[in-house]
Amino acid sequence: IKMAGDSRFPDVDTDGSEKNEETEIVVNVGGVRQVFYGDNLNQYPETRLAELINCLSGGYDSIFSLCDDYDPGKREFYFDRDPDAFKCIIDVYYFGEIHMKKGICPICFKNEMEFWKVDLKFLDDCCKTHLSEKKEELEEIARRVQLILDDLGIDASESRWKRCQKYIWKFLEKPESSYPARVIAVLSFLFILISSVVMCVGTIPDLQVVDAEGNRMEHPTLDSIETACIGWFTVEYVLRLISSPNKLHFALSFMNIVDVLAILPFYVSLTLTHLGAKLMELSNVQQAVQALRIMRIARIFKLARHSSGLQTLTYALKRSFKELGLLLMYLAVGIFVFSALGYTMEQSHPETLFKSIPQSFWWAIITMTTVGYGDIYPKTTLGKLNAAISFLCGVIAIALPIHPIINNFVRYYNKQRVLETAAKHELELMELNSAEGKAANSKSELEDLAREGKEDPFHSSRLKVSHSDTFIHLLSEEKHYRTRLQSCK
Repeated sequence: IKMAGDSRFPDVDTDGSEKNEETEIVVNVGGVRQVFYGDNLNQYPETRLAELINCLSGGYDSIFSLCDDYDPGKREFYFDRDPDAFKCIIDVYYFGEIHMKKGICPICFKNEMEFWKVDLKFLDDCCKTHLSEKKEELEEIARRVQLILDDLGIDASESRWKRCQKYIWKFLEKPESSYPARVIAVLSFLFILISSVVMCVGTIPDLQVVDAEGNRMEHPTLDSIETACIGWFTVEYVLRLISSPNKLHFALSFMNIVDVLAILPFYVSLTLTHLGAKLMELSNVQQAVQALRIMRIARIFKLARHSSGLQTLTYALKRSFKELGLLLMYLAVGIFVFSALGYTMEQSHPETLFKSIPQSFWWAIITMTTVGYGDIYPKTTLGKLNAAISFLCGVIAIALPIHPIINNFVRYYNKQRVLETAAKHELELMELNSAEGKAANSKSELEDLAREGKEDPFHSSRLKVSHSDTFIHLLSEEKHYRTRLQSCK
């Protein structure tokens, strides 16, 4: 930044009394020079550019606390910062708000705003959205890396039970951690498929047997397979619950609630079968058992635990509630309108199938969704015309919100793959940095560490701290280094 206008700009050793609102400030940031005036800068006196107006009276110490270099001959201040970001930030002095240009990393832009001491409240709402999304991505990367580092780290101070608990949790919850864990995950997946197939096959009449009272029941072999699957699910759930680091969060998790719903009907049915007859009529017991056995369909949702595609679909539907609401609203309006029209137009026909408007709702639903069962259909010419318009409107109403839902699915799926790749790259950079740091350590530093009673720097827990402090800035309070995540190449 250069102070222009010699007659109005005092030297470094003056008291600054001649500075006023007409003082000119010329900014040189990364080779880009910009002229400012005091009346603009003084609107925001807490910013770094406004502080330059009064820094000369404090001497060189005050000057170099604000800038990277200063040329007293040219009276020019130099900043080794991003010029593209600076061009956006200076808009606050002219327009009172800031917009990020396309292609600038939001996290880097936030750091630039902090350097120039410009409050984030001046950033426009549309740009704050990009910033929050980027922060969430970095936090997710940091969380994944931290989980991996926690798995690799070994805390000798922990009890044997704690170490065993962590091992069981990693063994059951993280198939990628080891080959035996992957085998267990595959077995769990197969048990889910087998139990689902057995549930379906058990309803085939040819495979059922007749009991002493003449009632059909599942084949004993299928019951044995069902019992074995339930035993596996029970043991798996109990071990996961015991090894869970946060048991309350584990119990309230959606997927774990699904696991309970998949297991519970078996034990409730078993209890009712053996004890229920003493408390209620046999027919009521059989009805209750049959209703509980229907709940076995919940176990198919256990597949979502082992399928990233189903998890992505679930997330996409959660993020698409607005679009799904619009779809239901479009269909509801169309169903009401076309069912009322169809009922009115079909009343003149003596063999009409449209007995009432509520009954016509069913016809409108299957027509607008292009299912068309044919159980209810119009017989008049106007009714057929109304049906043709209704299914055309139904196709349009369904097609309009589908594209945003698909975009949410693709965006989240690609984002998850990018985050996984970024986490792996961070770990690779950590290992590379650790290897370079080990080669650079001198023998005297190792002796000092030994005298101070610290751990061996080659220990994995020591490695974890070094990685966290150096590369993943979100994992530590210290921010001494710029990382690949911060530079966002």
